[in-house]
Amino acid sequence: MGFRKNTALALTGKGIEDRQFVRALARGLDILKTFQADDRGLSNAELAARTGFPKPTVSRLTFTLMSLGYLHLNETTGRYALHPHILSLGFPVLRQLSIRDIARPLMEDLANACGGAVAMAVRDGFNMIVIERARHPAMTRVPLDIGIGRELATTAVGRAYLAGLSVPERAGLRTDLKAHYGLRWPAIGAQIEGALTHFKHHGFTVSAGDWAPDYNAVGVPLRMRDGTCLAFNCGGSNNLIAADVLPVLGVKLVAMVEDLARAQDLNPHGTYKGSTT
Repeated sequence: MGFRKNTALALTGKGIEDRQFVRALARGLDILKTFQADDRGLSNAELAARTGFPKPTVSRLTFTLMSLGYLHLNETTGRYALHPHILSLGFPVLRQLSIRDIARPLMEDLANACGGAVAMAVRDGFNMIVIERARHPAMTRVPLDIGIGRELATTAVGRAYLAGLSVPERAGLRTDLKAHYGLRWPAIGAQIEGALTHFKHHGFTVSAGDWAPDYNAVGVPLRMRDGTCLAFNCGGSNNLIAADVLPVLGVKLVAMVEDLARAQDLNPHGTYKGSTT
């Protein structure tokens, strides 16, 4: 697995030259974001290698984060791990997203009907972060927990997010994605354009083996009153959901999001009712 160095700085490049930008804070957040779900603790040297920060800087940052309760140090191994205290940062965010409570039973019904998984996600940099999910018992091969990240550019849920943006918003993000992917962008950009065209004609996006060779999914966006763009994903491993059933699955996901939109007095795939935009 590759790791993008200086993640926070890269994702906020438009503001890092501002005199109000606190680089030390950004680096501290980078340390926290470096940890992956399958890590069994990371040493200062490993954190330095992943972030590209000097080892003395990493040592000061991990000591500070440990003192604040966000990291735990295993004194036997000298490795750091995220402390459960960090969950206190995310809980208020989830509580504010009351739509999760309304969406959950609808998502469970669809997941059970299709034999796969349904997820609700929001954007985090170049990823989409799952904030609610439902999964058929047979869906065990692909991890899908709240808080897990999925690549924005190659997944159905990420492409649905792009489809839900305004033209200026989408153009700005496309510029950032082009810089992020570099030489890979022509192929990825072409896939995104194809997904957006498909969405225009069918109301949902598709990712058939683009994110992972054995994973197929469809995606639908939903714009909230405050401008937040949510995206929904329905899919599964190709042994459970074959590529040729994605059109039917897409129609079902569109219907689910439309039901959710009506429950929230929103316009499916757009702004809330009564909006002039």
